[in-house]
Amino acid sequence: MDALPADDVYQDGNALAGPLSEIFAVDVTAAVGRCTGCGSTGPLARLRVYGPGPGLVARCPDCEQIVLRLVRGPDAAWLDLRGTVSLRIPLGSA
Repeated sequence: MDALPADDVYQDGNALAGPLSEIFAVDVTAAVGRCTGCGSTGPLARLRVYGPGPGLVARCPDCEQIVLRLVRGPDAAWLDLRGTVSLRIPLGSA
């Protein structure tokens, strides 16, 4: 497991709403993900988010596994979801 910052200061997963809204047309913080570390499921808003720079790192609140990494550059964004087994994104009614 990657080491946690010494002061362990984090925000909840709602801190991802703005940055992820630049990439997705829906509010992804309401999406339900499953952690590869412990298998727990919950909305992205429940994750512990560390940042801001050089990017955002979101950890599982149950096992502290890194679930998501997001780095934003001037003309691109990099989203790493390798700590997520799946991501169920709720869609509005058609």
